[in-house]
Amino acid sequence: MSGRGERTTSTAACRESSTAYEAADGSELPLLLFEPAEGTRCTAGIILFHGGALRTGSADGLAPHCRQLASRGIFAVSAGYRLLGQGAVRIDDCVADVRRAVGHFGRLAASRGLAASCLASGGSSAGAHLALVAAMISSGGPATIPEPGVTAVVALNPAGLDLLALPPELRRSVEQAAGLAVGGAGDYSLIEFVRPGNPPVLIQHGTDDGVEPIDHVRRFRDAMVRAGNDCTLLEYEHAGHGFHYPGEGRHFDEVIDATARFLVDRRTAATGAPPSA
Repeated sequence: MSGRGERTTSTAACRESSTAYEAADGSELPLLLFEPAEGTRCTAGIILFHGGALRTGSADGLAPHCRQLASRGIFAVSAGYRLLGQGAVRIDDCVADVRRAVGHFGRLAASRGLAASCLASGGSSAGAHLALVAAMISSGGPATIPEPGVTAVVALNPAGLDLLALPPELRRSVEQAAGLAVGGAGDYSLIEFVRPGNPPVLIQHGTDDGVEPIDHVRRFRDAMVRAGNDCTLLEYEHAGHGFHYPGEGRHFDEVIDATARFLVDRRTAATGAPPSA
């Protein structure tokens, strides 16, 4: 992939640019880059993947989040991936793109002086699910190490944490929507892949989420903790799916603050350096 820059703008708070990475089918997909203002050192990095049930959405969807994270000293990237019916046939195609995007992000971050220990992936809803799949499940089966290039995941109202807990009819509907064979949901139900050594995860979720019930999220968190993994769940009372977007309630700033703290704290723990170093 060329990594060609296409536009660059800057404000007092951050610098914005765009490039592309090569998808698994050879096509080019967008990466929107948000960096701290000139003269401000990056403290950590994150790549985010948008939601939309794998069929809608774009990298622009999480640009507001990246912009705010960059203003807090974080190198933040919002990535596109092929959508079902628009270049992707199955969820596997989406996952393959996410893996490639994460790898490209790792190289971009390294060129900015950020070590892998300072990097995370994440996203919203289906995008959070894809990021977790790439971080927890290797292409050959269950993984005990995170996806190369990142060492943590930030999941905003993630979907697909406990797919086998869905009623049979709903589970089959999900399988059909994702291009999976009957019974294929288990291959992407994340609670089935909890193992010691999974990457640290920060989940932010509304208690009234109608897509992924909070009980499923708590069950996943508990399984991660029992396996000895670092998994923090921040619950937002009475918040529904998509609660973290600007204009969807009072939670946008809270979500950004919690995400930034998680990333900077991980960086501090990994390097022993204070956030300002």
